[in-house]
Amino acid sequence: MKHLTIWIVFLLFAVSCISNKRITYLQNLPENEPIDLDEFIPFAEVEYRYILQPFDIVDIDFASSNEELTKAFEFQGSRSARGGVAAGGGGVGAGDIFYFTGYSLDQEGYILLPKIGRLKIAGLSEEEARIKVQEEIRAYFKEEVFVKLRIGGIRFTAMGEFNSGGPMVIMKNRATIFDAISLAGESNILARKNKLFLIRQYDGGTKIHQINLNDRALLASPYYFIQPNDILYLEPMKIRQIGNADNFSSSLSLIISVTTSLLLIFALIRGNI
Repeated sequence: MKHLTIWIVFLLFAVSCISNKRITYLQNLPENEPIDLDEFIPFAEVEYRYILQPFDIVDIDFASSNEELTKAFEFQGSRSARGGVAAGGGGVGAGDIFYFTGYSLDQEGYILLPKIGRLKIAGLSEEEARIKVQEEIRAYFKEEVFVKLRIGGIRFTAMGEFNSGGPMVIMKNRATIFDAISLAGESNILARKNKLFLIRQYDGGTKIHQINLNDRALLASPYYFIQPNDILYLEPMKIRQIGNADNFSSSLSLIISVTTSLLLIFALIRGNI
């Protein structure tokens, strides 16, 4: 009976342990060409050119020698409000300042500019939209005017096995998928790092891409950089049914204790018989 108990406890540990290969980021997987440390890894040959979509938020700045006329095209207090935003990034707790100070594209892809009125910029890149706004505004300036237009931060949503899910904002022009994962509280030990689903908006529709965070080849993948409106969904392992990463050891200890107690009771009953 003692040997049976030892074997049962051993089997419980064996089936409950999680291999490091399932939780370690950026490994050299056997089916891929090995990538050595310090080896130069070029980015994927994709055109990182975001196309503006309805409900996006853009930040527009106007500059001219005519300061009073320039102010007429800006939201009152927008510059002072932006001063409190950290340049690096932040989640929803840091506040989405561009929601209040930026220009929101409506359902038809138009923004509403002072004096100019509605102007459609959906379907354009940031640079194309900047040129379009600059051409429209020149009618009000005798002096040379400069327009700067950019996406008001990279907004994405984290769901599933993250420590902190929900909508997030990174105040950068470009961010990697690991920037997003770090902001979402990284993933817990029971997340399937080989099954991160990236739901991405395209001009005209949505696509779902499966990403393997264990794979070092991700560094050269077209999905290494996230884009505005991306959704990241991280699946749990099957063992997640036993408990989460915080209470897994407690759950395992409870199972072992209950099993040992049952075996002890069974041994006592057999002894009495």
